[in-house]
Amino acid sequence: MKHVDLKNKNVFLSGATGDIGSQIALKLAEEKCNLIINARDEKKLKTLSNKLSDENQVSIVPGDISDIKGLSKIITEVKKIANVDILVNSAGIFPNLELKNTSDEELQKTINVNLIAPFIFMREFSKEMIDNNWGRIINIGSSSSYSGFKNTSAYCATKHAILGLSRSIHDELKEYNVRTYCISPSSAQSKMGEKSVDQDFSTFLDPKDIADFISYAISFDSNLMIEEILLKRLYTK
Repeated sequence: MKHVDLKNKNVFLSGATGDIGSQIALKLAEEKCNLIINARDEKKLKTLSNKLSDENQVSIVPGDISDIKGLSKIITEVKKIANVDILVNSAGIFPNLELKNTSDEELQKTINVNLIAPFIFMREFSKEMIDNNWGRIINIGSSSSYSGFKNTSAYCATKHAILGLSRSIHDELKEYNVRTYCISPSSAQSKMGEKSVDQDFSTFLDPKDIADFISYAISFDSNLMIEEILLKRLYTK
């Protein structure tokens, strides 16, 4: 299988301080990518940056992507730093609420973070990828992209939507050698995963394994096309 060298590729990673996002950052740092990392908490971003920056160019762009009006500032700051080769939409929120208890505000925030912000980032950063005739877009889906689970209606709706969006963008941009993947882990050993009820947390996916697979998908450069992937744990006794 043919793989592209990711050294010095410019990555914008949202949700970088989350359990999965931080592992993606560490893995792509191993691949010698230049990282532009985003999250709400600037202190956590600086802590993560210190872990990454010995041999890598790392820039932090703090910002709350649930604030749609603030996305243009984040995008402007990123473009000042570098042209984005690889976009990883890792940020996500998981309201574990019954339908009757899901407020308009909670619903809108979930849609903003899990769907609208990734859409806008794809729209803006793909322009540079098209011009360069190379790019990779990774959207983090979920097993909820394919199923429905009680008390997670807002989350499941947005994860179904990000899968459909990824399929559409993949078809639209593939002629420019811009590949769009929706990688959908089943439950992960993360703070988000801890909210899952009636499940054995010890059987959940390790975020490091998820990050390893994402790095593999980004570097994949064969004529074979990866469109979407559902990651599940191999159970052994």
